[in-house]
Amino acid sequence: MDEQFAKGLEGIVVAESELSNINGETGDLLYRGYDIEDLATGASYEEVLYLLWNGTLPTPDELEGFSDAMASEFTVDGRVLDALSTLADIGEQPMAALRTGVSMLSATDPDADARPRDEAAARRKGRRILAQIPTLLAAYDRLRRGEEPVEPDETRSYAGNFLYMLTGDEPGAVAEETFDMALTLHADHGLNASTFTTVVIASTFADVYSSVTGGIGALAGPLHGGANQDVMEALFDLDESGMTAREWVEDTVDRGSRVPGWGHRVYSVTDPRAAILRSKLEDLAAASGETRWLEYTTTITEYLTEEQHLPEQGVAPNVDFYSGSVYHQLGIPVDMYTPIFAMARAGGWLAHILEYQTNNRLIRPRGRYVGPEDETFIPLEDR
Repeated sequence: MDEQFAKGLEGIVVAESELSNINGETGDLLYRGYDIEDLATGASYEEVLYLLWNGTLPTPDELEGFSDAMASEFTVDGRVLDALSTLADIGEQPMAALRTGVSMLSATDPDADARPRDEAAARRKGRRILAQIPTLLAAYDRLRRGEEPVEPDETRSYAGNFLYMLTGDEPGAVAEETFDMALTLHADHGLNASTFTTVVIASTFADVYSSVTGGIGALAGPLHGGANQDVMEALFDLDESGMTAREWVEDTVDRGSRVPGWGHRVYSVTDPRAAILRSKLEDLAAASGETRWLEYTTTITEYLTEEQHLPEQGVAPNVDFYSGSVYHQLGIPVDMYTPIFAMARAGGWLAHILEYQTNNRLIRPRGRYVGPEDETFIPLEDR
């Protein structure tokens, strides 16, 4: 049989979707036909979730009902928080703690025993997962610092509630708006590794907790979800080096090292999400008076663009190049960046699960066998 082979499924179309459309050559990203910049600057994360899950932008009444239903699920069962406390005591990494926490949530879900093909139950479970991920993450960060978790506030927005639970302080307007925008920018991005993982699991009609837990596991890999942390650690290295940003980036390039946050598997031009986050980094810098992270990223960009001409070679800034600095300005610990990515992307994972299962087919690719043929078996006593 003549078999098509593409390692890593490179260029292979395995599903059709109405959720996000990416044009890597022009730098365009659409959610259900809407430009990402319009959504990021004009809609809340809750509006974007409604769009992804339901196919249309909500009316004011629909958005209120959707947001209220999600806010009513913010609270996490105390037994799950006790487990997080144990993980904090033994020093578990936040991404692994999130994976464990999400998996445990299924034990307290009132729809845990719903039949596999019950779409309404899957939506309710998805809503609970998305509502409780911020509570899990904020509680875990506080527990590992020896502080008590902050109770969620159902009157706050999804983004504002997370920042409030994380710090215990009222988030500023610019901070809340910026974090909300970051969530929207990371909500969906086609069949990336973690989204494809969730869909593969969902294609078996496993419950959504299994699918989302699998997505978290895929996102934890350094080739997928950790680039924003890599960028910030590189900027910390620059900050502590005693070099100017120009000297540091020249030295990095001369050593043959890659600058984190540059280049993308899909985009050959600047990631459209990067330009949007850069503008919010400017707003945060102006609001706080802390401009060095903006100055560092600006100098690095100018050097790699004007001196190294990387964009002309199809290597340009991606969303992670700016998201690290944005999260740092918001007071978020570096090892929480990838878990926050998971918080945002969970909305897209759930949209893909719901969409795929409406016309489900078990995903079962084939592998090409390249091992030996016609081996002669020798009984154990004769070997």
